[in-house]
Amino acid sequence: MSDAKYFATTKKGELAELKADLQGDNKIKKKEAVKKINANMTVGKDVSSLFPDVVNCTQTDNLELKKLVYLYIMNYAKSQPDLAILAVNTFSKDCEDSNPLIRALAVRTMGCIRVDKITEYLCEPLRKCLKDEDPYVRKTAAVCVAKLYDINSSMVEDQGFLELLKEMLSDSNPMVVANAVAALTEISETSQSAAALSDLDTPSVNKLLTALNECTEWGQVFILDSVGNYSPKDDKEAQAICERVTPRLSHANAAVVLSAVKVLMRMAEFIPSDAGYMDSLNRKLAPPLVTLLSSQPEIQYVALRNINLIVQKRNKV
Repeated sequence: MSDAKYFATTKKGELAELKADLQGDNKIKKKEAVKKINANMTVGKDVSSLFPDVVNCTQTDNLELKKLVYLYIMNYAKSQPDLAILAVNTFSKDCEDSNPLIRALAVRTMGCIRVDKITEYLCEPLRKCLKDEDPYVRKTAAVCVAKLYDINSSMVEDQGFLELLKEMLSDSNPMVVANAVAALTEISETSQSAAALSDLDTPSVNKLLTALNECTEWGQVFILDSVGNYSPKDDKEAQAICERVTPRLSHANAAVVLSAVKVLMRMAEFIPSDAGYMDSLNRKLAPPLVTLLSSQPEIQYVALRNINLIVQKRNKV
C-alpha cells in the first residue's frame, strides 16, 4: 500500500489515538503513528501538542523511526524551544552510538535546529563528531559548524570550531576536506577570523588538489573556488597548479569546468605573458568554453558571460 494513506483526512479524536500509539509498546504502531503525524505536519496541520510523546520515541534502535522523529523535531523546535531541550540528551547519546549513520543523523539534525537556547548544549557532541573515526560523520559535522555559526557566531569562534575546520583541510578523506572547505568558505563571507583561517599556503593547496581527484563534482567546485583565491609564490608554482587543474576542463559538470577556468585565469596572472606556457594554456581554455554553448540555455548564458569577461582580459584566448 502507498504512503498516501498517511495523508488521509484527519478523523475526530485521531490525535488522542496517535498519542496512545506513541505511548504504547507496539513498535509497528508507534512508527505508523509518527508517519501519520509527519504527514499531518507536511500538509500544515498543527500536531505540536504531541511533541513530548514524539521526542520519547527517539529512544529506539530503529533507524527509520529515528529519522521520522528527528524530522518532526526539526520542524517544531523553533516554535517549541522549551520542549526541544528534551531532545538534547538524545542527541548527545546518539552522537556516541556505535552506528555511524545514527551519529551522523544526530549531528545533522543538531545543525538544523535553529534555536539559540539549546546550541550551547550541542557543542560537546559536535566536537566529538568533528574528531569521529568515521569520515561520513566528520563530513556531516563540518557542515553543521557552518549552520551553527549562522545561529551563534561568537560561540563557534570561542569554542575553537573554526580551528578544527582548518585542521580538517588535511583530513585523509577527500569528502571531509571538501565539506571543510565549503564550511570555511561560507563562514568567511561574514567572519574576518574565518577569512584569515581560509588563507592557504603551499602545503594546503597541494592537499586540496590531491583530494580533488576523489571528490564528488560539487566537492570539486568548493575546492577549486578555494584554490582560485590563492596567490602562488612564483610562476613555477602557478604552472604546477595549472597542470593539476587543467584535466577538470573536460568534466561533464559545467560548474566544475567554470571553476577550473577561474583557477586557470587566476594562476595566469602569475605567469609571464611572453612565456611559451601561456600560449599552450590559452589554447586549452577555448574548447571547453565553446562546448558549454551547446548546453541548456541557462548554462549558455553563464558561459557567454564568462567568455565575454575572459576575452576582455585575455584576448588571445
